[in-house]
This record gives sequence, structure tokens and C-alpha cells, in this order.
Amino acid sequence: MIKLLLVWLINTVSLIAVAYLMPNISVSSFATALVAALVLGLVNAVIRPILILLTLPATILTLGLFIFVINGLLFWLVGSFIEGFVVAGFWAGVFGAIVYSLISWLLSALLLPPAPAAKQ
Repeated sequence: MIKLLLVWLINTVSLIAVAYLMPNISVSSFATALVAALVLGLVNAVIRPILILLTLPATILTLGLFIFVINGLLFWLVGSFIEGFVVAGFWAGVFGAIVYSLISWLLSALLLPPAPAAKQ
């Protein structure tokens, strides 16, 4: 439970960092970032796998690059219905999703304890 809350806070801080680094993305407050990070997590857990499955031919044809489009669309989608979280357009969503993923990955690698090694 603690790890889940820590991941949520890491994603919230990542979202605030993206808003600070990119002029086309803005977050009005920390509470808005908490809600947006939660909704992004839910959307990535529920809707993203369905979209990846539905667009599998396009993903295979583009050698996996179409997943960037899916991530950008979902980032833009969350920005369109969370008040206080603004993503200016599709390309801002694509680049914002990339930067968000990189910052979140970096913070998770630095702050979360490593998973225990598998026993053989």
C-alpha cells in the first residue's frame, strides 16, 4: 500500500515537472496534479491495453512507433477533461507523455527500493 502511494506521488511530481519544462502543458495546483496523475494511471491501466490491442496492425506496421501516438492521445485526453490540467494539442501530448514517462522512470529508479531477486 505504501509503495502504491509512493508511485502516485512520484507520478504527481513528474507531472508537475513536465508542466514546468514544457510551455504547452500546465497544471494549476498540486491537488490538480494529484487527480491528473491518478486519472492518467487509471487510463493507462484500463484504456491503453484495449487501444494497443485494437491498433495492433498499425503498431506492427510502424515497428511499435504507433504506441507513442496512443500515449500522446491518452495524455491529451486526460488534459481535456481534468480542469486545471491543460495540454495544448496533440503534439504537446505526445512530447509531454514522453517526458512524463522519462521523469517518472528516473524518479522511480532513484526513490523506490529494488524488487527482490527471484529465488532459484
